[in-house]
Amino acid sequence: MNAVLQYLDTSDRRLSGRVARCELPRWVAAWMRWATHLGDGWLWAGVGLLLLLGGPHTWPALGAAALSAAAANSAVVLLKGRVRRARPAERPANCFFAGLADRWAFDEFSFPSGHALNAFALTATVGLVLPAVAPVLLLLALSIAASRVVLGVHFVADVLAGSLIGATLGAAAFRLVLG
Repeated sequence: MNAVLQYLDTSDRRLSGRVARCELPRWVAAWMRWATHLGDGWLWAGVGLLLLLGGPHTWPALGAAALSAAAANSAVVLLKGRVRRARPAERPANCFFAGLADRWAFDEFSFPSGHALNAFALTATVGLVLPAVAPVLLLLALSIAASRVVLGVHFVADVLAGSLIGATLGAAAFRLVLG
């Protein structure tokens, strides 16, 4: 079993390194930097504010999104602290939480990607509530997840696992609150 895990880890590192070293067109590189900053929390704070301002008929969706975010962030803290996989490179500062994130030791680890986990959790929840915005949210979630590998701060497996766990938690939050 160790040989299989070693092979998967080596392959993941090799693929992630290739992606991070790719020469991208300037507009794609700019989009990746922008997407990763949206994943710092700005996009989700904006979605929450829109759901709050939408009135009583969107408040159950806001509750489901809040549950989804809480579950996603709990999963990130628990899994990163348990797995403790080193990042491929030093992580950039998280501007949404300013100096606070730098004090959280769990965030020094790579697995799973918190950006991907949160993006897919909230995309699943809000997308199930408001199917008309699901394609836009999915594009943003995919961009946020991809940006983490492109910028060299996560491995491909971190992002895939975060996306899968996030989508599962988001769908579960939707089902519990609205479904």
